[in-house]
Amino acid sequence: MPAPGALYRRAALGTLPGLGGGRRGVDLPAVEFAVAGVRIDRAHLADYDRVCGFRLTDRLPATFPHVLGFPLALRLMTAPGFPLPLIGLVHVGNRITTRRPITADETHDFTTYAENLRPHDRGRQVDVVLVGSVDGEEVWRGVSTYLGRERKADAGRDRSERPAAPAATARWRVEPRVGTEYARVSGDHNPIHTSRLGARLFGFRRPIAHGMWSKARCLAALETRLPDACTVEVAFKLPVPLPSTVNFTLLPDGGFALHDSRGRPHLAGLVR
Repeated sequence: MPAPGALYRRAALGTLPGLGGGRRGVDLPAVEFAVAGVRIDRAHLADYDRVCGFRLTDRLPATFPHVLGFPLALRLMTAPGFPLPLIGLVHVGNRITTRRPITADETHDFTTYAENLRPHDRGRQVDVVLVGSVDGEEVWRGVSTYLGRERKADAGRDRSERPAAPAATARWRVEPRVGTEYARVSGDHNPIHTSRLGARLFGFRRPIAHGMWSKARCLAALETRLPDACTVEVAFKLPVPLPSTVNFTLLPDGGFALHDSRGRPHLAGLVR
């Protein structure tokens, strides 16, 4: 797997004039990256389980293959010609499909590619697809949607009153260490999650939790309810500032949500 730290340094340097920031493509590059023979480090899996709230077992949480393959997706998003700069990308959605239970003794192959570059009110969006296979069989697929902000939101957008938040099923305190601990176990060291200065550079008053930590924490709360094969889709709404208190709600028909103490949505999810 590529080294995430080096890729983040390359991405940061690419934002500086004369150091690669002008090599952006207009369209998605027709390229995919693959790594074979990825083994599970059980200590790494246990650390991930603890940070996200899962039980300590040899069965992989649905979100863990995202962490395993994330450096490969990062390599794709920092490749010359990728149309959106990594630094400043906003993770706005994620869909994970598990075909069957996956265990820590299996060896994985990963492939990643990008598709569906499309306009958005505030810039452009792209889907980064990560596929995990065991012995030639696809067992897991993740699709992460990222927004590259290229213009300000329309000042005339709908500001109608949002519906009241549903009653909370559970309430969680999210401490600042969540940002650094999840960065350590995931390899996602984006400074908006780990540094007050880094967060302020992108318009946040303090660091924010990783979106995939929020999704994983919700799935940990649903762990005993999830079927062996399912799709879990989430839309990331407002970021979760660190520290903060969030309300988790289990909804009818497979839905779930995170809201802040004022009822504003952080995440909306669905299991199907």
